[in-house]
Amino acid sequence: MKKFVIKGDICYSETSDKLYTAKDSYAVCEDGICAGVYQKLPERYEAFPCYDYTGHLVIPGLTDLHVHAPQYPFRGLGMDLELIDWLNTHTFVEEAKYAELSYAEKAYEIFTEDLRNSATARACIFGTIHTKATLLLMEKLEESGIIAYAGRVNMDRNSPENLCEKDAVTAARDTEEWILECGRFQNVRPMLTPRFIPVCSDALMEELSRLQKKYHLPLQSHLSENLGEIEWVKELCPDAAFYGAAYDKYGLFGNDCPTIMAHCVHSSEDEIRMMKEQNVFVAHCPESNTNLSSGIAPVRKYLELGVHAGLGSDIAAGSGLSIFKAMAMAVQCSKLRWRLTDQSLVPLRIEEAFYLGTKGGGAFFGKAGSFEKGYEFDAIVLDESSLRHPQELDMKERLERFIYLADDRCIAAKFVGGVRLFEKNQRHVF
Repeated sequence: MKKFVIKGDICYSETSDKLYTAKDSYAVCEDGICAGVYQKLPERYEAFPCYDYTGHLVIPGLTDLHVHAPQYPFRGLGMDLELIDWLNTHTFVEEAKYAELSYAEKAYEIFTEDLRNSATARACIFGTIHTKATLLLMEKLEESGIIAYAGRVNMDRNSPENLCEKDAVTAARDTEEWILECGRFQNVRPMLTPRFIPVCSDALMEELSRLQKKYHLPLQSHLSENLGEIEWVKELCPDAAFYGAAYDKYGLFGNDCPTIMAHCVHSSEDEIRMMKEQNVFVAHCPESNTNLSSGIAPVRKYLELGVHAGLGSDIAAGSGLSIFKAMAMAVQCSKLRWRLTDQSLVPLRIEEAFYLGTKGGGAFFGKAGSFEKGYEFDAIVLDESSLRHPQELDMKERLERFIYLADDRCIAAKFVGGVRLFEKNQRHVF
């Protein structure tokens, strides 16, 4: 059923600093697209079925721009390590297990079930180098109702032997076969996924560039996360003026290649300028950057300059799937950056953090992350019953309180692309 109305306390971002709120109002879904929010339901929609969530906050579905599905089993482990040591000690050991489909089946079932039950409606997801396991992940995502991009990871150097492609040509052949297999999915689309420059040879990047031009696919990777990683890229790519240029050399950094770069903690002015000019999206992952001691990304600068930005959970350097937690940590980390290192960048406000997790990140999927007319209809109904309080709160205060105090278990209902995925307590529909 893609024609219906939701009644409740509607809240969404109009801009990065402007929150729209409408108490006891109606959000209309027509053929999976939002037809607007109304305080009085227009007569032409009165025949639509109406889900009555009176008294509940209703917000757009959240977007996770950066998450590693195969890392979900070891979240919360290795948080005393920095990036490269963490990869070698935990990540690569875990990802090697996905060569066995029986293990991938168990692990991805848990991941996709938890993602479905979260507030995340859309996500950009890393798999592993294993084609069959990545297709299995995509099958489970398709069944879950989540709208997603997913990627078969490419890496052919500076990695464990059992996680290295045989060579660039073989990697390209296997990746192309995977791309062609993805045609059977409707809600889940393929995304080129070179892990990051240190583990991708020039030959491999050239092959991925060829595939990108042939199939017009988007791309996801990592950028300027860790100072040691940046120095490593300088050694490996002496002809690149900065880290981002090592992707751009192959036409894999925005423009005709829609691109998400995770982290961008230590991006130079030249790198930031190129990201803006070429419409590269930044996936800000504040918990991951804290846990791996990477630093604090200048998110205020990205917003002020008009660089596209959203939030990522970055499992498993992040400890959970909650984009609400990412919102809260984005504010907290921006305060620490302002206080300790750069007082020119004032801390984020809750409106801006909410924007990053909804409309900001949703923009990578087109018109997503808002209840404005013409946007795809993703909606989350919040259950505030566990957040007891004696005072009167306005809608913005209720939203802020939920972001800081609640978690993904406090979701009453979820709709993605005009389809209801679940409802925990059946509501009267009239």
